[in-house]
Amino acid sequence: MRAPGVVHHGTRRRRAAYRRAVWSGAEVLVTVGVVLLLLVAHQLWWTNRQARHGAERKVQALEREWGTPATGSSGSGGGAESGAGAVAGSGGDAKDGTGRTAGRNSPSGSAGGGDRKQPRWSQAYAVLGIPRLSLRVPVAEGVSKANVLNKGYVGHYKGTQQPGQAGNFALAGHRNTHGEPFRYLPRLRRGDTITVETKAAVYTYTVDRTLSRTSARDVGVIRPVPRSTVRPSYGYTRPGYYITLTTCTPEYTSRYRMAVWGKLTSMRPR
Repeated sequence: MRAPGVVHHGTRRRRAAYRRAVWSGAEVLVTVGVVLLLLVAHQLWWTNRQARHGAERKVQALEREWGTPATGSSGSGGGAESGAGAVAGSGGDAKDGTGRTAGRNSPSGSAGGGDRKQPRWSQAYAVLGIPRLSLRVPVAEGVSKANVLNKGYVGHYKGTQQPGQAGNFALAGHRNTHGEPFRYLPRLRRGDTITVETKAAVYTYTVDRTLSRTSARDVGVIRPVPRSTVRPSYGYTRPGYYITLTTCTPEYTSRYRMAVWGKLTSMRPR
């Protein structure tokens, strides 16, 4: 008859093995948790820091190349709350949104009808300024993640028009991570100004309409006459001089896209 309270060696070994398994599992979970936290920190903080610094340096390099001083986030548009009037007034005559004007700053006037030279693939060739968002960011040709968007730049959709040209100058940018230049794009309101600076001229667009959500495959928003193919009530029906800003929505996802549209209201040669 077995004495009460006596524990055999086999039982002790099983209990010790169970404790080791639990401890090892806990160590694995902690390690995985730390690795995930580091990955999140890298994605949300380090990539932003690197991309923003790189984008700022590229803006400064472009300004040196053009021989113009930095204007700052508010200098290009007259303040974060500036509307179309102040900027259009500083450039001459404002347009009616279809490109018609009697002034010398017409897209077909002295500035040559917009920038005609085709940039090289992934080349940064312009600076996008949005005073309301305190944003100045390089514009590069193409929307490659590795060579454009992940560097904190805004990318120009190949096949769409260049700044100041008749049609649609369409751009894409990250909303989260890698500099996230378009994180606060939903804050834009009708009447806000958007500037595009190139070596040839400074173009000012005025925000006109916003499409808060559409399919990621809605190519209609970047057509020469931008109009959503998913939500046809959003967009335009007549040719003009447009700008389109696109980004992912909601935040931290890429399921949908949002678009902000503007019309060219002034053009000032350098």
